[in-house]
Amino acid sequence: MEKREFKFKKDGTPVTLPDPNPEFTEQEVLDFYSGQYPELTTATVDKPSVKDGVSTYNIKTTVGTKG
Repeated sequence: MEKREFKFKKDGTPVTLPDPNPEFTEQEVLDFYSGQYPELTTATVDKPSVKDGVSTYNIKTTVGTKG
């Protein structure tokens, strides 16, 4: 099985999350990390890009701006 990593931006800063469990679906990974990163509760995951045996999933957060 390929190695997976999950990336998103928090306050404009790139964050890379390691795969907590290869058996998890993408949604289960978001659920796993949502305690640490609450913005992931409403996020979506793009299809992965694969390079050198690593599947990188970009997470799109839907947190609005404060106003």
